[in-house]
Amino acid sequence: MTVGHPRSTASARRRNGGRSARKAMRAATEGRPKAVWAGLSGGAYKPLGDRDLSKIHDAALTILEEVGIADPTPQVAALACEGGCSLDENGRLLFPRALVEDVIAKAARSYTVFSRNPRFDDILVGGKSVNFATSGEAVSVLDLQSRAFRPSTIRDLYDFARVVDSLDNIHQFGQTVVPTDLEDLFEHDINVAYALMAGTEKPCEMAFNSAEHIGPAIELFDMVAGGEGKFAERPFVSFGGCPIVSPLRFAHDNLDVLVETSRRGMINDIAIAPQAGATAPARLAGTLAQVTAEGLACLCIVNLIRPGCPMSFANWPFAVDLRTGSFSGGSGEVAVASAAAAQIGRFYDLPTTVAASMSDSKLPDAQAGYEKGISAVVAGLAGANRVLESAGMLGSLMGCSFEALVIDNDMLGMAQRILRGVEVSDETLGLEGIKAAALGAGHYLGAAETLAAMETEYHYPDLADRRSTQVWAADEPTDMLERAAEKADALLATHFPDHIDPALNRRIRERFPIRIDPQMMRGEDA
Repeated sequence: MTVGHPRSTASARRRNGGRSARKAMRAATEGRPKAVWAGLSGGAYKPLGDRDLSKIHDAALTILEEVGIADPTPQVAALACEGGCSLDENGRLLFPRALVEDVIAKAARSYTVFSRNPRFDDILVGGKSVNFATSGEAVSVLDLQSRAFRPSTIRDLYDFARVVDSLDNIHQFGQTVVPTDLEDLFEHDINVAYALMAGTEKPCEMAFNSAEHIGPAIELFDMVAGGEGKFAERPFVSFGGCPIVSPLRFAHDNLDVLVETSRRGMINDIAIAPQAGATAPARLAGTLAQVTAEGLACLCIVNLIRPGCPMSFANWPFAVDLRTGSFSGGSGEVAVASAAAAQIGRFYDLPTTVAASMSDSKLPDAQAGYEKGISAVVAGLAGANRVLESAGMLGSLMGCSFEALVIDNDMLGMAQRILRGVEVSDETLGLEGIKAAALGAGHYLGAAETLAAMETEYHYPDLADRRSTQVWAADEPTDMLERAAEKADALLATHFPDHIDPALNRRIRERFPIRIDPQMMRGEDA
């Protein structure tokens, strides 16, 4: 049985040329110079001073030593106590200060999530490298025509992956939506893994409902990579999860996943997301201390299981609107706290991820634009190695939108251009060109330096309208959302990737219960 959903634009979905035509289209864009790219250097924005960092660090260690983390599983309690932790009279796991500092000193400083195609950049997570990725696991998708959200499906996840496959400014595809149409948890997880592999060759990220599903997923990844053990050699998927329930408690199912991925030496791409004013202190400094303690606790567990196993220091300090108690992911408080969390990660020299672009707006409108743009820029400038939730998310992470996804790709291109900054050298100063223009034509149009800089110095958005008002009025006037809808529909109608060889695809479907309609994947459904 295969499942899917009808979209309002489904009638427009048609295969546009064959395999050779699509490869020719890809080749035509390869090798061009670019003004922005994955892994630009961040860290210039520092919302915290040196004293602030020391005080937050000290507070986090005090929390771990005196308060600890509640509800460890028996296996985690046993391995942690063997490694130097202890259980208090309430069963809370306490972490000695010296142990935590020793783990920080010896932890992995970086990791790489590889692409499956040299056309796409590998993602280096560590140092000052900054990359932008989707994620979110929303439970609904915006239908723009009706301005309503409908439950998300496995077909949606595949569709989001193949759209991101064509968006240059999104460097990694993380799971955007939950396939609510798959109730069996194993089918859920294995189909998520398959949707990622079929939809894009960019680096990917996913979460698991059960630790028992990790082995079969790795088997699938090995099949895609070319044989047993190949995925571990060049991992192209990082494994997410939320092993902490704030404040200061372990979440058993996700903790089991963390243990299993650590034992296997896989990338632990966790997220810890307390909400200031609800599951963390209302003061942002207190939230940062708590989430730092929670992140360090996970780092200790990972390294007690397998020293040096890569883990994202993924502290996501969220907040609620204290007037209503509702999550406010697009707020200025979340933006600055996330930038501070990135700075704390740089303080420890750990591979760091934060969340940004989490608009509370229900539509890709002006509110979404300013919430997303501001938070994405400050997260990048603060040096977050990966900025997740960075495209497509609406409604305080409850919904995802194809139109928002392509708009956010434009926004992220501009954010990356800001992040790149200004390179100053004798060549870029161009004094001879200034002399020639001042003493000659009186302008720089057509100059060799201008032409040379056109593609490498300047980034050009796909959707932003830079026409004059006269030209705009003379043409059919459109706004950003109309243009985004047109582009999203065009990609959904034409971009049907062939990232999995047909013979391999048949073997995968024979081995696993894949529920994505193969006809739809060829653009043949009505």
